[in-house]
Amino acid sequence: ASTSAMAFAPVNKMATRQSSLRMAASTEPDVDTIVVGAGISGSTLAHNLNRNGVDVMLTEARDYVGGNVISHKTDDGFIWEEGPNSFAAQPSIVRIAYELGIADQFVFADESLPPWVYHNGKLHPLPKGQGGKGPKGQLELIFGPNGVMKFALTGELLSWPGRIRAGIGAFIGHLPAPEGKDETIREWVTRILGEEVFLRCIDPFVSGVYAGDPETLSMKAALSKIARIEKYAYSIEWNKFGAIFYGGLKRQVELTKERKADPPAPEWPEFEYGNPGSFREGLGTLPNAIAAELGDKVNLEWKLTKLERSEKTGIFTATYETPSGEKKVTAKSVVSTAPAHALKGVLDSVLPEAKVLTSKIRRNIMRTGIYHPPVAAVTVAYPKSSFKDVELPNGFGNLQDLPGFGSLNPRTEGVRTLGTLWTSSLFPGRAPKDYHLLLNYIGGSRDTGLANLPEEEIIAEVDKGCRQVLLKPDAPEPKVLGLKIWPTAIPQYELGHLEIIKELEEAESKIPGLWVCGNYRTGVAFPDCVTFGYDHAKVVKKFVDEIPASVAVDETDMSV
Repeated sequence: ASTSAMAFAPVNKMATRQSSLRMAASTEPDVDTIVVGAGISGSTLAHNLNRNGVDVMLTEARDYVGGNVISHKTDDGFIWEEGPNSFAAQPSIVRIAYELGIADQFVFADESLPPWVYHNGKLHPLPKGQGGKGPKGQLELIFGPNGVMKFALTGELLSWPGRIRAGIGAFIGHLPAPEGKDETIREWVTRILGEEVFLRCIDPFVSGVYAGDPETLSMKAALSKIARIEKYAYSIEWNKFGAIFYGGLKRQVELTKERKADPPAPEWPEFEYGNPGSFREGLGTLPNAIAAELGDKVNLEWKLTKLERSEKTGIFTATYETPSGEKKVTAKSVVSTAPAHALKGVLDSVLPEAKVLTSKIRRNIMRTGIYHPPVAAVTVAYPKSSFKDVELPNGFGNLQDLPGFGSLNPRTEGVRTLGTLWTSSLFPGRAPKDYHLLLNYIGGSRDTGLANLPEEEIIAEVDKGCRQVLLKPDAPEPKVLGLKIWPTAIPQYELGHLEIIKELEEAESKIPGLWVCGNYRTGVAFPDCVTFGYDHAKVVKKFVDEIPASVAVDETDMSV
């Protein structure tokens, strides 16, 4: 039998707040701030608000804290995830772990382990440094045993015409961006580095990160940090044709200076920026710790059905469906971190313009509102002896040792699985010593029919992909540890996304104390969500501190 690492101490939802939830004339709001949605964005925001003296209530429609982060552990020694598998280490994550007393549970991957791409029946490593810091790390990335130069000169993933085309875009220049055009990821990469780099490197990367379609995803919206490197390239006076390599170097130098100017606190544990990390018992350790810290400030199985705001006092009234009936809570401010699709109709009274999140029509990509495609996370294990006995390039050793982050499958290779994370190679203690543990993602924007398949067919597709890429022909059937279908998974930052967010921001600016946020607005990656929780807490704290300490609620004025 398995036990879920998502378990945490029971939350008394009503005991200490019961009296404050009654609407009475001439009383203060029940709380300073309501945070709607207890995923990583909402739970970390609530933690930071609570830590800074804001009276906060965190509400969640589901029966647990953590959103898509759910970790499991079995009695026979497997630890696996139902959602994301790791994070790229950033100060915001280290900070909150230190504050919660769980920093001693960090585990980090070997920084030299590369992601692999399956092409033409072989696995090919993508360029990766060896864990060096500062300039040393940059030199390793370029000239190291698995660096860019070796990838370009002796690697087999790209053909010679493909390498030459990529080299021209990287070191000489490329066509300028079409003026005023919101380029797709495919258009941007092809314009700068060529079609082959897109098909064999970027397409599988986008599938792995977004489970999306690079022909509809907006480069500026979805990969903004990479897109702006082009601006850095053109900002170099002598780099007239915008060779992207030099823009990357300039940004790296700037980033190094920024990190030196704002170093991590000396009491924090050491970490390397961007290094894949987790916790010994899985990512669920973080939301579990937040839930335990907040205690009765968390209300689970509370579904927000309506949000109103008094024109007279500016106070918000949130109406919830709960296991014990309808509840109303008043607050000086409200932050929604719920998924866009969960807000349909909820904000109509206070912010009707929020309908843009679910109803904005983009005919050029045949989309209405922000799209969340279905994705399945399938965790399987195989004996180590069942993996192919082949030597991998660049001195990484035998495939049976799974020396890497995981494998990505270009859509051209006929493997339905988007990507496979080699979980037991990344972090210690994830599987018994004789097994390898694999987390597979399948589905996404280009395979929406996946959600309609029976579970056994999904498992069969995953097993088929593992056999094609990693396993011997006579490998045994997989040990299936978990299958989780997320019907509305990662929000897609598609063409027109920035316009949707702009419309939302303009409307939101007219309603003081209300913020409609979430990973469709501030980034889908785990570190993006944690960083949002830290940064936005400052915004909310400033607002709460600047309004009158006691704001009366008039029972005769509950209109919007």
